[in-house]
Amino acid sequence: MSHKVTIADIARKLSIAPATVSRALNGHPAISDKTRKLVEKTARKLQYKRNNIASSLRSGKSNLIGVIIPSAEINFFGSVVHGIEKLANEKGYNVLIYQSNESHEQEKKGLEAFLHARVDGVLVSIAKDTTDYSHFLDLREQGIPLVFFDRAKEELQIPAVVVDDLKGGYAATELLLTQGYTRIAHISGPQHIDVFRNRFQGYKNALKTHKIAFDPQLVVEGYVSIGSGQQATQQLMALPQPPDAIFAVEDFTALGALKQLKALGRRVPQDVGVVGFANELFGEHITPSLTSFDQQTVLMGREATGLLLQLLENREKTVTKQKIMLEPIAVIRDSSQRKTNK
Repeated sequence: MSHKVTIADIARKLSIAPATVSRALNGHPAISDKTRKLVEKTARKLQYKRNNIASSLRSGKSNLIGVIIPSAEINFFGSVVHGIEKLANEKGYNVLIYQSNESHEQEKKGLEAFLHARVDGVLVSIAKDTTDYSHFLDLREQGIPLVFFDRAKEELQIPAVVVDDLKGGYAATELLLTQGYTRIAHISGPQHIDVFRNRFQGYKNALKTHKIAFDPQLVVEGYVSIGSGQQATQQLMALPQPPDAIFAVEDFTALGALKQLKALGRRVPQDVGVVGFANELFGEHITPSLTSFDQQTVLMGREATGLLLQLLENREKTVTKQKIMLEPIAVIRDSSQRKTNK
């Protein structure tokens, strides 16, 4: 068939009204299963392609979900998106991805792009540079469902799926303590971001539990990058009493720490232990391999999408759970194993 197949063609083929075909293709409850299946079968046979733009204008739904990630270079976010897309596609939604590059302005542009694309809902992991959250509140006021994942802001009371970063920071620090390290430094991230602040608090809680005095000299606020990890490690190792272990807020910072320790001639884990967070793909392939904490990324993506779908199905725009917290899972590798590497 040379011309584009329309609903009218399907209707003529089956000798039924075009309105009946339209309702069947849109799953209208007034149409019987028998008729719906017959219409769908004929549509496939005739190679009918739905006009999504016209359909969205009629229904008010685009079946699009917008996702803003801070960086496509970080495997963590790619893995979360994999979980998002899998469930979204299962439920008949397509996904639009926008990269903020850790910029507040880019994040705002992403939301504007999504509004122009008439997305049904939005999933966001907040950029590092964002300290003004009014664009998220504006989106919510416009009635667009919004869910945060990984990086959330609790005060906004927007549904979110996060890892128990407090528990993760505690476990990372305790893991080093159990290997005999006693002077543990922390390279943190920007403290206005909940995940980084909570990991820092977990670090302090673990020291307190093990009756080790907190030393502010052993904490350097980094910027979540390899270069930041290198600079912070240089600063820490130049102290009169340098640390014998480093808990880095995430794996790229930890990679920077490992590179700088190697440049300084320090052995890992014999001289200095290192633990990261996020379980990035490179962690198992570097030498020494990096101990880290897995954040159940695919599950995070599915759970965040599940929350958004609840909002889309619920006119009151509420969900049964405002916050879903996932367990961080220790992935122990060579960089922290001093007792087995003497």
